[in-house]
Amino acid sequence: MANLILRPKWWISNREITHEHAFTHRRHFLRQLGLMGIGATLGMASLHADNKPDPSKGYPYARNPKYSPEWRLTDEKTAAKYNNFYEFTTVKAAVHRMVDKFVIDPWPIEITGLVEKPMKLDVAELISQITLEERVYRFRCVEAWSMIVPWTGFPLSALLKKVQPKAAAKFVRFQSFFKPDQAPGFAETSYPWPYTEGLRLEEAMHPLTMLATGIYGKPLPKQHGAPIRVVVPWKYGYKSIKSIVKIELVDQQPSTLWETLAPKEYPFESNVNPTVPHPRWSQATERLIDTGGRANTLPFNGYATEVASLYPKS
Repeated sequence: MANLILRPKWWISNREITHEHAFTHRRHFLRQLGLMGIGATLGMASLHADNKPDPSKGYPYARNPKYSPEWRLTDEKTAAKYNNFYEFTTVKAAVHRMVDKFVIDPWPIEITGLVEKPMKLDVAELISQITLEERVYRFRCVEAWSMIVPWTGFPLSALLKKVQPKAAAKFVRFQSFFKPDQAPGFAETSYPWPYTEGLRLEEAMHPLTMLATGIYGKPLPKQHGAPIRVVVPWKYGYKSIKSIVKIELVDQQPSTLWETLAPKEYPFESNVNPTVPHPRWSQATERLIDTGGRANTLPFNGYATEVASLYPKS
């Protein structure tokens, strides 16, 4: 019969006793463990930073064949140096030289108002959620000059569908940035800054209306309205607001910068119409900015087939 050995409660076996070497080096071990924890934390932070969407990747995007007419594109360098962007200067040829201090990353944008799912996120994150494509559009300025350019972006309707407009929403109001420390044009206090524009909801939802993030197969240069702008090709160019920070769905027609300043010259609708002159010049023809040649202006800037039904009284 085996002997019964009674042991006190505090008794432990030899294999459970901490080795002397491990005991004397426990502080070193704990320090190493702490560094490993910090390293893991830094590694996760680095991984998060590395995973931030890069809006410059993917260019050039595939051109949508539905919007790929056989038109001669405006010279890219000319288009890059002929810009209306009053936040910087009223001199078109000088805008591209005055945008160096303009910071476009990060760029939070807010979609709010009469929507079921308002959102606020960085433009880089927004772009990562939507498929981009290239489209060739005519662009017609109210000053009677024009260009033909390939925009990269996506239909505004894709974004509006994400936030789900409420039944009461009738208009979309756009607001641009206000950074006087980065854009010297804000010193002109006679303008009702920040720049605002608007569309009827059905205009905003039309397939032609884009949010553009690129041009000529590259991300938008700052003078073109980086990092994101509106493009409404059948309206005069000032309706295509640049560098937007807020999109708001509202139930009343919003006031806009140019309409506030001169409603007879820059009405809210502002569809391209060669038969209706500007109070100070004809709109029957337009000047091509790269060649200087003139062309006849087309109703709705050539998009009458697609959009004329939006304006039954016109």
